[in-house]
Amino acid sequence: MKARLLALLLVGTGFVVTPSGQAKPRAVIVTGEDTCVCHVWKETSVAIKEVLDAGSAFSTVQIENDPNFIGTDAFLGFDVAVIDFRNAKPLANDAAVQANLLKFLEAGKGLVTTHWANGAFPYWNEYTNIVGRSQVSRHDKRGPFTVRILDQNHPVTRGMKDFETDDELYWDNKMGYRPTTTLAAARSNMHTNGEFSQALVVQYGNGRVFNTPLGHDAKALHMPGTSELLRRGTAWAAGILK
Repeated sequence: MKARLLALLLVGTGFVVTPSGQAKPRAVIVTGEDTCVCHVWKETSVAIKEVLDAGSAFSTVQIENDPNFIGTDAFLGFDVAVIDFRNAKPLANDAAVQANLLKFLEAGKGLVTTHWANGAFPYWNEYTNIVGRSQVSRHDKRGPFTVRILDQNHPVTRGMKDFETDDELYWDNKMGYRPTTTLAAARSNMHTNGEFSQALVVQYGNGRVFNTPLGHDAKALHMPGTSELLRRGTAWAAGILK
């Protein structure tokens, strides 16, 4: 009850604070790879860390610049992982990476994907189920648009209002095979098929997955609405926002 009240009091502040008496979780941002020069992971990973550090929810927000880190024992020591890479071909330690990611989620931990990380493993079909949508996406030309909050009852978006951003609006909305819950959406200027998910959650076994295609670059990640959505989504995936 106290945790719920604290979350309600903090709605709209942009901060997520761990309830008193609960140990702060450890977060890791796994980055270091992209398949095109249009994404600068060295900048986006730092921006994600800045956003999460501002929320005061985590004891550690650590950046690892090699996706193969997921395949190590150290990865399993974190409570939530933010994926900030897209790899076109299998990693050097790919079997261990896939096995550890599944083990991580089965242990009840959390996963967050931003922007291109929706397609981090285009050769691994099960990753589509993990993130809850197609790994092949298209988007509008970079520019301003409105993100509309659709679910006011979910802990991630409870009390949030629609917001303006400047980003790439992804509109390939093909979902994975597992049920997903769309929390926020936006209307494309290029696609005539209506609104498309800009934030969704997936329950993958015991694990919690928060997926947002927002966050093309550091500027987009620091847009106030996107920052708040990312902080809350990561806190929810870590199990501290309920």
